[in-house]
Amino acid sequence: MKPIQVGLLGFGTVGSGVAKVLARNAEEIGRRAGRAIQVSRVAVRNIDKARAAAPAAVTEGLAFTNDFHAIVDDPNIDVVCELMGGATLARELMLRAIANGKHVVTANKALLALHGNEIFAAAHAKGVTVAFEAAVAGGIPIIKALREGLAANRIEWIAGIINGTSNFILTEMRDKGAAFADVLAEAQKLGYAEADPTFDIEGHDAAHKLTILAALAFGIPMQFEKAYLEGISKLTREDIAYAEQLGYRIKLLGIARRRAEGIELRVHPTLIPYKRIIANVDGVMNAVVVQGDAVGQTLYSGRGAGSEPTASAVVADLVDVTRTLTADPGHRVPHFAFQPDQLSDLPILPISEVETSYYLRLRAHDRPGVMADITRILASGGISIDAMLQKEPAEGEQIVDIIILTHVAKEARVNDALAQIEQLPTISGKVTKLRLENLDK
Repeated sequence: MKPIQVGLLGFGTVGSGVAKVLARNAEEIGRRAGRAIQVSRVAVRNIDKARAAAPAAVTEGLAFTNDFHAIVDDPNIDVVCELMGGATLARELMLRAIANGKHVVTANKALLALHGNEIFAAAHAKGVTVAFEAAVAGGIPIIKALREGLAANRIEWIAGIINGTSNFILTEMRDKGAAFADVLAEAQKLGYAEADPTFDIEGHDAAHKLTILAALAFGIPMQFEKAYLEGISKLTREDIAYAEQLGYRIKLLGIARRRAEGIELRVHPTLIPYKRIIANVDGVMNAVVVQGDAVGQTLYSGRGAGSEPTASAVVADLVDVTRTLTADPGHRVPHFAFQPDQLSDLPILPISEVETSYYLRLRAHDRPGVMADITRILASGGISIDAMLQKEPAEGEQIVDIIILTHVAKEARVNDALAQIEQLPTISGKVTKLRLENLDK
């Protein structure tokens, strides 16, 4: 049977990894797919640099070009792999490939989060597949799990560590008691963080991925612009240490939760009980917990980035596309996991409507009646206290740290209560607020 011809857009970390995996495991992949899968053309900006990115045994026989449009317009290319990143040229090329009747595989989470609705509609109309397993959590097959493995379930919520850079920083801050700025510098030195790390540490990357997961879990359109983002740059080693003392670890979590009123879609630092498996996923590793009504909780963990872990997901998509080339388009797995005419119009809830538990750290003067004032304000807002920790003042100081863990409360009520607490003459500065998820049901 004629091999499937693949055109790569981009030959960086992931693109070269795809070529390596396809070359190394060609026989095994062909046995799984039912026919050979070959990379025949590669589009790059710098051909010399691209040839140096992989061994000669891998690049031998590849036709390199710096004309990206030549790949998507080539009638001999069956599948286009978009591995170049960005959301402008990549969008143009992907839509052009679809218009030309080509199947597309992509690892571009930003592109899908921002333009996925348009792209999937175009693919559906043309009867082609857009596969994107590598767009979320690298080599972890979470997309396939949501679209196929958990198809019998009503998904209740998803919680994921889906940015390795932030997870590495938080792990190092906890283990070494180091400050954020020091660990960030270390992450940049090791190549885990970019020179401008904003995209990772402020939650944008995680929110792109969460937007995709929520669409698959709940059958809703991509709505990245409605996601709540809060990064880790303001976290202190003190809060990480206090959380540990109370039996919790802080992770940057992406959380998507179904409620009767709508969908919670949020990324922020979150306290998790240390006994939860996901709380012990450290370093640059990723993990996603999914709560289904029939299966209960399932956990997916592994390397969320890197050349070959991500290439593993890209090649798996290529195998899937190859298997479905003979299938009627109407009988393929839908892009959003739900049929296109069955998407839900549940709204994305604003962060003020989120309901969760909270970690509060207050700097208070060590005087009688302080706790009575604080608990009165919280009680008047319907916020009950689950646990409390009061530190002894340092020698010569009159201000102490008070840490409060609350039961589940609505964010708007907590914010109102904190505004009142911060007005008390016995409170110094702003109250530190972090959200807490038990992830038990």
